[in-house]
Amino acid sequence: MKKVLAILVLAVGTVFTANAQDKMMKDKMMSKSVKTIALEQTKGEFTQKQVTVSEGTYIFEIANNGVDHNVGFVLVEKGKDISKPENHIQTAYVTAPVGTNSSQTSKPTTLSKGEYIYFCPLNPTSTDNTLLVK
Repeated sequence: MKKVLAILVLAVGTVFTANAQDKMMKDKMMSKSVKTIALEQTKGEFTQKQVTVSEGTYIFEIANNGVDHNVGFVLVEKGKDISKPENHIQTAYVTAPVGTNSSQTSKPTTLSKGEYIYFCPLNPTSTDNTLLVK
């Protein structure tokens, strides 16, 4: 009976270990395929006016450099009405308002070829900042 119990414990432990290793491998693969686009806001503007990237999945990291209030981030396909929230790519929103001298990230956002406009609704930035995806 002790041998059967020992074999059962060993088998269950092996299954749990294999599942944990599989999850770790998937997490590593996912983190390699998700890239970061870092953008900085200062008073009234983004310091990067145009960014060009290839198709893929990105996390936006938005830094607030000396703006004396919270900032945010909105991404919209070029040609769509930026004033309508239903046109915003909501996964690109930062997960929390970005306080002065700090940064926040968005959720992973898959970008297809095309042109996008980005701006901040809290820091009156221009709406001609472009993200070109080739």
